[in-house]
Amino acid sequence: MKNSPKKERRFQIPSYIIIILLLLIVHFLAKAGVFISIEEVTFKGFQSLVRKWSVTIAVVYIILLLRTILEKLISKMDQAQGERYNLSRITRLVASILIVYIVLSSLFANPYDSLAGLGIASLVLGFALQAPITSFIAWLYIVFRRPYQVGDRIQVNDHKGDVVEISYLDTIIEECSGDYLQNDRKSGRLIHFPNSTILTDRIINYEGPQRPFIWNETAVQIAYTSDLTFVEECLKTATEEDFKKEYPNLNHGKNNPWESSVYFRVNERAWLEAVVSYPVQPYDTTGRRNRILKTVLPMLNKHPEKVQFPEGSLR
Repeated sequence: MKNSPKKERRFQIPSYIIIILLLLIVHFLAKAGVFISIEEVTFKGFQSLVRKWSVTIAVVYIILLLRTILEKLISKMDQAQGERYNLSRITRLVASILIVYIVLSSLFANPYDSLAGLGIASLVLGFALQAPITSFIAWLYIVFRRPYQVGDRIQVNDHKGDVVEISYLDTIIEECSGDYLQNDRKSGRLIHFPNSTILTDRIINYEGPQRPFIWNETAVQIAYTSDLTFVEECLKTATEEDFKKEYPNLNHGKNNPWESSVYFRVNERAWLEAVVSYPVQPYDTTGRRNRILKTVLPMLNKHPEKVQFPEGSLR
């Protein structure tokens, strides 16, 4: 369900069922007095302990079994990858809370005492673990507010990458660009940052309201004596042909919201730049730029009488 660098080993559903059945068998054997020997008084407390904890552990495994079944059902849902991931995380959290409460209830005779013990423990841990608790609260904010999800490309301060895991305390992104690359390809490095970062720093999500696209631009330097209308037509043709080829099922009519545009600007080195602006998926920025340039440059070079590039006296 998730593309995470961590691989988890889990019990399968049949294993849970076998363990639950074995624990229930132990419970009923203890209840029937099988574990009582000649020294009944000595082993009476042991028999009671076996009955109590066999049921407790069985209930814990029942919760784990239900969690596993729910996670399998969630993985088969039609929702986006990020939504399935969040549902799975919430399922794990609820299961963990129930397990802690059941274990505490077994330790304390009165369930209210277990709640009080849980409250006191939470208070002590709250002072000792302020940073992790802040990150956990930020995780709740991420799950319900959805500033980003698994699969989104985001930028945190100067770091950019694809979200591969959102745990209760931190987020892991697979870095793009970085120290060794000058494009948007993955660098092969993982970046971990605490979830609390979202409460204090700026985070940019490339999966914005125009999902799955963002807008990018590519510039071609030309001389002032070039035919600007011809250059504009070539850039638009190359860009729109590539878009139709890559996304044939999208709207390409008159009301196409993804129509490219061309504008011209003066370069600081005294030549013109013809700039084409176009939609692109975040992971395809470098590839789309290359495809556009490979298409448009031969078109421009075929007509040197209409297009001159900044060279020699034409600068």
